Amino acid sequence: MPSSLPDSQVPHPTLDAVDLVDRTLKNAGTSSSTPVLQEGDTDPWALPQLKDTSQPWKELRMAARLRLVAGNLLKACGLLGCLYLFICSLDVLSSAFQLLGSRLAGDIFRDNMVLSNPMAGLVIGVLVTALVQSSSTSSSIVVSMVAAKLLTVRASVPIIMGVNVGTSITSTLVSMAQSGDRDEFQRAFSGSAVHGIFNWLTTLVMLPLESATALLERVSELALGAASLEPGAQAPDILKVLTKPLTHLIVQLDSDVIMGSITDNATTNSLIKQWCSSTGQPTKGNSSDCGDSGPCEDRNGTAPADRLPCQHLFAGTELTDLAVGFILLAGSLLVLCSCLVLIVKLLNSVLRGRVAQAVKTIINAEIPFPLGWLSGYLALLVGAGLTFVLQSSSVLTAAIVPLMGVGVISLDRAYPLLLGSNIGTTTTALLAALASPAERILSALQVALIHFFFNLAGILLWYPVPALRLPIQLARHFAAVTARYRWVAGAYLLLGFLLLPLAVFGLSLAGATVLAAVGGPLVGLVLLVVLVTILQRRRPAWLPARLRSWAWLPIWLHSLEPWDRLVTRCCPCKACSPPQATTKEAHCYENPEVLASQQL
Repeated sequence: MPSSLPDSQVPHPTLDAVDLVDRTLKNAGTSSSTPVLQEGDTDPWALPQLKDTSQPWKELRMAARLRLVAGNLLKACGLLGCLYLFICSLDVLSSAFQLLGSRLAGDIFRDNMVLSNPMAGLVIGVLVTALVQSSSTSSSIVVSMVAAKLLTVRASVPIIMGVNVGTSITSTLVSMAQSGDRDEFQRAFSGSAVHGIFNWLTTLVMLPLESATALLERVSELALGAASLEPGAQAPDILKVLTKPLTHLIVQLDSDVIMGSITDNATTNSLIKQWCSSTGQPTKGNSSDCGDSGPCEDRNGTAPADRLPCQHLFAGTELTDLAVGFILLAGSLLVLCSCLVLIVKLLNSVLRGRVAQAVKTIINAEIPFPLGWLSGYLALLVGAGLTFVLQSSSVLTAAIVPLMGVGVISLDRAYPLLLGSNIGTTTTALLAALASPAERILSALQVALIHFFFNLAGILLWYPVPALRLPIQLARHFAAVTARYRWVAGAYLLLGFLLLPLAVFGLSLAGATVLAAVGGPLVGLVLLVVLVTILQRRRPAWLPARLRSWAWLPIWLHSLEPWDRLVTRCCPCKACSPPQATTKEAHCYENPEVLASQQL
């Protein structure tokens, strides 16, 4: 075909049109849900090559060497400082949510009629853990209720499962700090998604099994019967020792008020600690509601003379708990987001060249053949050990997710690390249960053991057999969709941790019959859609012609494009917008003169 333009007016093509047509023909008929890599594209799941672009050490002068060493030291100190402030902000955020929702949490847990429904118990565990941002607080409430005979062990099992699900919200929030770069966000979100999907899948299997057979309850009873236990010393609290000097200058809370709200024996109207002992440590009593006559009469056996005003920012404040909670919530979220952004930037700056390559090689190393299969189990033990030392699974997941985003840790290696963190956080609960009084130790230990066996069952289900590692496969697909439509991450947070649990909880208040009548058909419909979708991809010949695709449905029921256009109009920001086509593709597809100038 002759050119329609003179040679001097033909723009220089950036993509050969014959190659374009060839690739279009080859890719015709491929599934739209599976991204196809074009020439020049990169695989987001392949860890980026971390090349050393700096000048070799031997070629540097003394002044340049000193500047390099000083810069690296400052970056390392900045990284540690940001991590410390991040941990402190998590602590303050937990305090803020306790001020905002501790009364509601106590009212929810005290309603024994609702807790008798396993589904209600599950969503209550999710809601309360997302509300107080602390699985330790939620599990300690459950332990106290079981020890006080206010809740049976059987009714506590679904709540423990919900606590396990709710704790994965932290890693999802952390991953959203890397939403600026598509590939980094896809890798980071896959790490948070694999954690949440693992917890949800384990719950979907174990909750019906537990309701039918009480398996976890019986196994924990057998484990307690085989052991001779006595009350032990207080469990170690390493992170609290590090963060307490800063967080206690901001706010101190009365831990007995939450427990008092459960038994309806609260001794104070405020959760903010006002009076401390002479050693500076908070006492059990809180005299904040004693009026202006000074320290009130002691209610918990501590002499008034031993009390001094607590030294923190909100000591003696006239503000209500709700107002203080909102102030702490805004401040802690600001510090948390700032620290996350700075951590990602510093990681990108520090993890370069030989340092990055060494860290990536060590973390993703494999044990030589024929024991290579042990590498994942070693990573699982490392994750459990680190969580036990840090006493916080949130801190470990918050460190793993950014490292996945910058390409240091692969999803296959992060998966056992995250499973190990689930086990590690239960060992901390076991030690805390051993520190319980003699009359409560058996019930406290049984709840802690149920938590441990629940996570162990999940690992046995979804890790030993590679073909059954469904969380990894689902996380890859979910992260790819979320990277394409970034608003899906926010929708996942709202639906998975707030709206759906609230809907199930509201139906539970109406009774088990109403919950079954409304939820049963919806669950059946979801399972049917999942089954048909799998058959469409694997065995389409087994389906009627009508059901071999969803094209007959309205587009908004089988595609995210209409929703994406709606969200993009309402939120015209870069984080909500889909990624733009590359310059090479856009020049070819959008410039008809280039195509017309070529002989096809």
